[in-house]
Amino acid sequence: MIELNGLNVSERQRSIIMDKMDKMGHEQVVFCRDEKTGLKAIIAIHDTTMGPSLGGARMWDYKNELEAVEDVLRLSRGMTYKAAISGLELGGGKAVIFGDSATQKSEALLRRFGQFVESLGGKYITAEDVGMGPKDMEYIKMETNHVTGTVEELGGSGDPSPVTAFGVYMGMKAAAMYRWGSDSLKGRRILVQGIGHVGAHLVKHLSEEKANIFINDINKERLNFVSEKYDTKVVEAEAIFDLNMDIYSPCALGATLNTENINKLKCEIIAGAANNQLADENIHASQLKERGIIYAPDFLINAGGLINVYSEIKGFSREKSLEETKNIYNTTLEILNKAEQDDTTTNEAAISIAEQRLEAYSKR
Repeated sequence: MIELNGLNVSERQRSIIMDKMDKMGHEQVVFCRDEKTGLKAIIAIHDTTMGPSLGGARMWDYKNELEAVEDVLRLSRGMTYKAAISGLELGGGKAVIFGDSATQKSEALLRRFGQFVESLGGKYITAEDVGMGPKDMEYIKMETNHVTGTVEELGGSGDPSPVTAFGVYMGMKAAAMYRWGSDSLKGRRILVQGIGHVGAHLVKHLSEEKANIFINDINKERLNFVSEKYDTKVVEAEAIFDLNMDIYSPCALGATLNTENINKLKCEIIAGAANNQLADENIHASQLKERGIIYAPDFLINAGGLINVYSEIKGFSREKSLEETKNIYNTTLEILNKAEQDDTTTNEAAISIAEQRLEAYSKR
């Protein structure tokens, strides 16, 4: 089902969207528009078999509606798999808000978005994502209770970034164990692309383990700050895929793993926090397998943030969510071994397990 809510979408675009929904198995897509506040957003609900759909709201300056649709559909499906493979009683959803989060975000816009979330009656629970933070969740919470990740002073779980980073770190160590027979990252050459909230926390873990860290980010000020704090080496964007490294960790936006970049990659493991790292999940997962590069599926190892907000819903402590996030290590090893046994890609192995859990849950 598509709800347009006043957004101008042509018949051709509607047809393209419906085709994508059919292929990915989405239940509902809601287009949100409010002229007064300037809000323009899309909420995608992929699957509610295991529970209400939960996924962050991302604010990004998209080129057009179809680019945003592609992003929100892939992200929401990824949330379904993320919840299923983590054993959480949640479905997959996601929201994208059009605009520059630094200049176009306002209390009025966020509260209006909260009203759209409320109109879904709990079928979608929102949280923070790129371009959003705990303070933004406070504004949304003024209009709906279907929001997580608010500040701890208000009973929320706060910033999920540290838990997300910890999960990526666990997945990275598991991949190292699988590849090298040891999960120690000491001395390993690791490039972290994107040092926002999650990336910076990941760098901290790697620094404590005395890894040889390289970093890249479009924010030069943040790049210099993190470089000085953790004694890392800065790599320019055009040099990333020419760098000899043990582990490549994409932690910014997705789709950095395309045909051209994979052919250039000089690493043995890919393990990062970004969603939708594979530009095409079938073509590029196979290409990585052919090259012998281990890919730790993004929706598996970046599930720490989801585990964190799920803990908020269930009333668990931050310590409990970190303990649950440690399990990403064992699940990653399980997926890597299954992919080897089945002679398939790690992405296909992870999706297979997630879909098996969804099917089993639907029969309860």
